[in-house]
Amino acid sequence: MSTQQQQQQQPKGHSRHDTALIHGLTTSEVQQLSEACIEAKGRAYCPYSNFRVGCSILLTSGEVVRGANVENAAYPVGTCAERVTIGNAVTQHRAKKGDFRAIAVATDITPPASPCGMCRQFIREFCELNCPILMYDIEGKSTVMTLEQLLPMSFGPEKLIHD
Repeated sequence: MSTQQQQQQQPKGHSRHDTALIHGLTTSEVQQLSEACIEAKGRAYCPYSNFRVGCSILLTSGEVVRGANVENAAYPVGTCAERVTIGNAVTQHRAKKGDFRAIAVATDITPPASPCGMCRQFIREFCELNCPILMYDIEGKSTVMTLEQLLPMSFGPEKLIHD
């Protein structure tokens, strides 16, 4: 396979080694996010799908918040790791819009899974469009995209503000 064919097959985003330069994250912060979301994946409660998802969020304070998916026998009642983690950040760390620097998500598949549509919209409530989302596969390899790349032409809270 040619290099050009390989590049065409790669999801658009950035490889892990480019992350710090592109998104203002240090190598240490990327490592911290990576380790935290992979560790959180081990806490997932997913007895029905066996699809573990872990998430970590880097706040502007430097704190890293973790969460995992939590399923329920009534499938629609389950909660994705991204929403659990954002809820933890808001309720336990008093985080608000502007306090979120980066999000990382880990799954047990290759290529890595991105946040679902509902989670993308939930992330949009709290994160800036240029917020990097690091997505890790089972081997720890990542793809990085911004929220705007994952949710183009999004609807956010500023659309509801009236003068």
